[in-house]
Amino acid sequence: MQNWDKDFFGRSPLFEPLRIYGTALCGTDWPELVELQTVIDERGILSGGGQPLRLAPQHARVDAFEDRYEVRIYREGELQLRTRNWHDLFNLLAWITFPRAKAALNTRHYQALLDQQSRGAANRGPAQDALTLFDESGVIVVSSDANLLQDAQDFAWKRLFWERRERVTKNMRWLLFGHALYEKALQPFIGITGCSVLFAVDHGFHSLTLAQQLECIDGMLASRIADPMFFRTTRELAPVPILGVPGWWPANNQSSFYENTAYFRPGRRNRTESQAARGAAG
Repeated sequence: MQNWDKDFFGRSPLFEPLRIYGTALCGTDWPELVELQTVIDERGILSGGGQPLRLAPQHARVDAFEDRYEVRIYREGELQLRTRNWHDLFNLLAWITFPRAKAALNTRHYQALLDQQSRGAANRGPAQDALTLFDESGVIVVSSDANLLQDAQDFAWKRLFWERRERVTKNMRWLLFGHALYEKALQPFIGITGCSVLFAVDHGFHSLTLAQQLECIDGMLASRIADPMFFRTTRELAPVPILGVPGWWPANNQSSFYENTAYFRPGRRNRTESQAARGAAG
């Protein structure tokens, strides 16, 4: 267990997206529900169903449809939170940082649960698996350089992160989205991997402030999630060895770091998949 302090979100670039709102919560101890609710209210955050988001302590799981986690968020705006729990706290900070994208995820989950109930299906569908995977382990990749996006799609990790390192630093942004990934980032390890969605932007994006970039990304990601043509299967979400991102891990200052093929795995996509990925990046 770690306590908050004013430098918590500045110690690692992996936490950069959460820095704006997370830093305001840093103190000598864990933030209370009332403090967290104040930030939510100031942001005017709504659930997928348009209800004001409100925090509640986690209660026992039940089988009734109306009491399921995503259903209660959608219909009641109720986000359950365990006390002093990093996983839940990072989920809440993701809601605060990417409110439209999280609301879009909530809507897709709710729609999928309704469909599952109407069909009497016992198991989750592939779209639910994809949505959950991104919610837990998502990474947002943004660039104004089409060649860099192509390298990411092709899993050309050493070329991307080492040979084109300067271009990546200037023309590419990597932002963690998944709250489980943030939890892992508390103690990073070789092998930590996210799953990505890619966006092409113009060069002006890189001159925006962090707050402006996050606002832009939140809108783009919300639109992508709301589109039923995306997040239909986990195969759409390409793995990203995040410790290879320049500046994110001390050891990646050496070329040899990228020769670990157990971590920087080559991709094996067929032509159809590669073309679909290029279309998704646009």
